[in-house]
Amino acid sequence: DAHFAPPFAKWLNDQLAMPVQVIADGDMLAPGTIQVAMTNDHLLLGAGGRLRYDADPREYAYRPSVDVFFRCIAQHWNGAATGVLLTGMGRDGASGLLAMRDAGKATISQDEASSAVYGMPRAAADLGAAQNILPPDGIARALRSKIGVKL
Repeated sequence: DAHFAPPFAKWLNDQLAMPVQVIADGDMLAPGTIQVAMTNDHLLLGAGGRLRYDADPREYAYRPSVDVFFRCIAQHWNGAATGVLLTGMGRDGASGLLAMRDAGKATISQDEASSAVYGMPRAAADLGAAQNILPPDGIARALRSKIGVKL
């Protein structure tokens, strides 16, 4: 939420080599930057690459829902993208990850052995949404490889 996101982004910024910023409504995707959502509304990506927040769909149990964001990526992002679904309760992210995979995007979910709660990654695995199921270090290697960062 708006109270947690700024200090979380600052903490991440102090830990990582890449810059971290909180996403304001209307921001554009920023290459080479880690962007952190800051509201309980869903984060959306529009056709022009602009990020915005929206309370709809209101009926979703998960707020914000990564399913909503992953579906936006599948629908509006023409370039390469990788969806990553990590440990968590429930099913949020599984159907959105499948939409990304169906749209030709790369998809990864965390493996059961390394997950504190295997709900979200299990739901993705059950749907066949994840092309790769990896532990965190394997996810990091896969992402570094995709963006050309040497290990």
